[in-house]
Amino acid sequence: MTFARVLVVDDEEHARDDLAYLLEAVGAAEEVEAAASATEALVKLQQAPADVVFLDIRMPGLDGIQLAKTLSQFSNPPAVVFVSAHEEHAVEAFAVDATDYLLKPVSKERLIATLHRLEARVVDKTRTPAPSAAGGRNEDDRLPFVAVEVAGKTRLIDRGEIRFVEAEGDYVRMHTYKDAYLVRRSLSSLAERWAAEGFVQVHRSYLVNLRHVVEIQPYFNQTLIVRLDNSGETKIPVSRRRARQLRERLGLGATGR
Repeated sequence: MTFARVLVVDDEEHARDDLAYLLEAVGAAEEVEAAASATEALVKLQQAPADVVFLDIRMPGLDGIQLAKTLSQFSNPPAVVFVSAHEEHAVEAFAVDATDYLLKPVSKERLIATLHRLEARVVDKTRTPAPSAAGGRNEDDRLPFVAVEVAGKTRLIDRGEIRFVEAEGDYVRMHTYKDAYLVRRSLSSLAERWAAEGFVQVHRSYLVNLRHVVEIQPYFNQTLIVRLDNSGETKIPVSRRRARQLRERLGLGATGR
């Protein structure tokens, strides 16, 4: 079985490259990617799911065991194979439902045996039907952050800190307390996927986080204005149709009183 995508996570460059090369050599996956940290791995998994994650245990910051526990919270978690130079973490590794535990340096024969184990556990996600609108959430929606590119670097923004999202063509601008980040997303998709997190579309151009709304003001022709708790106390218009929906969401009467 050839997996669609495999991710290798290891802070040691030579170990990371060696395993990635070996995976490609045995034809383990259509695509083999690598990450130098757990944080980078989460960003990559937010961008595209993986069938299998080969994971080092001892890494700076978030270690392999902690990352595996985070991955287990995904609606469709990838299979995890730990790769370590130390045997003493094996019991802890299998406690988080790892498929296998490889010791460095990994041999071709041992890797092939692991791939046979994986065949029974992993379903190629490229052949799995996407969830319906009423179904589960996407993997990146389960993560507490949004990955954005800033000056050539990836920054993780706590989704709960986003006050409102503004549509800008094929992009959206996500506003926090005092900063803003341009991301290639659609406002309508975020409105649907983030509804459970308290985000509500109030206008064709705006999505607001209700946790940061401090005031709702009546406006003309049954429209509303919401004021947010960001540094500029931004006021966002609420269209007439969205105003009715917002009142219902907040349990307010038809007059807003």
